[in-house]
Amino acid sequence: MQVFCFTIESMEQIKKLLENILNKDFVSGTISNPRTKDQILRIKVRPILKGEDLYFQMESFTKTQAFHENLNPQEAVLKCTSYMEEFKQMQMMTKTENHNVLVSKKGKVTIQSKKQKGCEREVNLSHNRAKKYILEEGIPVPFLMDLGVMTSDGKIVRTKFDKFRQINRFLEFIEDILPELDKEKEVTILDFGCGKSYLTFAMYYYLHELKQYDIRIIGLDLKTEVIRHCSQLAVKYGYEKLVFLEGNIADYTGVDEVDMVVTLHACDTATDFALAKAIGWNAKVILSVPCCQHELNAQIDKDNEMLAPVLRYGLLKERMAALLTDGLRAEYLEREGYETQVLEFIDMEHTPKNILLRGVKSGKPANNKKHWEQKDREIQKCTEFLGADPMLGRLLEETKK
Repeated sequence: MQVFCFTIESMEQIKKLLENILNKDFVSGTISNPRTKDQILRIKVRPILKGEDLYFQMESFTKTQAFHENLNPQEAVLKCTSYMEEFKQMQMMTKTENHNVLVSKKGKVTIQSKKQKGCEREVNLSHNRAKKYILEEGIPVPFLMDLGVMTSDGKIVRTKFDKFRQINRFLEFIEDILPELDKEKEVTILDFGCGKSYLTFAMYYYLHELKQYDIRIIGLDLKTEVIRHCSQLAVKYGYEKLVFLEGNIADYTGVDEVDMVVTLHACDTATDFALAKAIGWNAKVILSVPCCQHELNAQIDKDNEMLAPVLRYGLLKERMAALLTDGLRAEYLEREGYETQVLEFIDMEHTPKNILLRGVKSGKPANNKKHWEQKDREIQKCTEFLGADPMLGRLLEETKK
């Protein structure tokens, strides 16, 4: 087994960089891609003024909580340096420069520094600043203008602010998984059940225009008119590698290899077909917002004595079945080698469903027999107790035959 070794020389490299940039010209930073996923997942760094003194606010995120601490420049340098014993990537921005720090499995440090193109960035030192969105107000974005979310001068239409927040929230989920996407090759993304595709266009704009990834996105939907309209918009915006196809999730065979699969509000078992496809392709990242989970609601044994007090109420049974469906989907993903989170999303336009499943392919081999068998036993106990036979389980079983 390879042992991680973070040397004194490595620490000094990072410390020297931080001493040079954690000053009044620092804009923001993110420390991400932890070596283990059981504690802190990401740290955001930003400058603030307390009186006349410069401090740096460290906002650390676990799966369920966020923690804040304000450190002076010397403390911030030491704290960020020590974090890099546990994380693989650090991205820092100053007024005029971008710095990307990568730490390999063997502890080797690579620092990439580039000059910022165009105007200098502004530094916001306010303690209680307004939330900064990935797609910023004041910068016109073509697809947001066509959606009626943004005016031609970049202002957000008041009645469309919820949609603006939803788009940015979705992009935050993608921002978290950027280290999983290889910037040195074309990244293929499949969006199953893309619908009107405003999140698909947001994804392409963010990854291609803002982050300069070489990406190909394929949007798939059953509605002919929707596909025609979205295809026209892709041409209008000059998005050469964004294509829309009419088709069914279950039958799609247009690619052999996929880096990320997105499925937003695919109805009922369509989500299961999309997840099974993603697992079959060994996709690095899966983002799924399930919808209309009817299958388990019909399967759960009404005569189950333990659950009878709840199952007799139709509304409660429906909601419980939906949560059980998504919980089991997360466990199937874990069984197949994905580190999976169940996250809160913003309600979609036509449905109040607000759970997002995010699966990231772990470094553990998917065929790790002990891990697979343990997860499978847990799933079997749960499904037997419920008297249920989930579609995703059946689809994954078929692929092994």
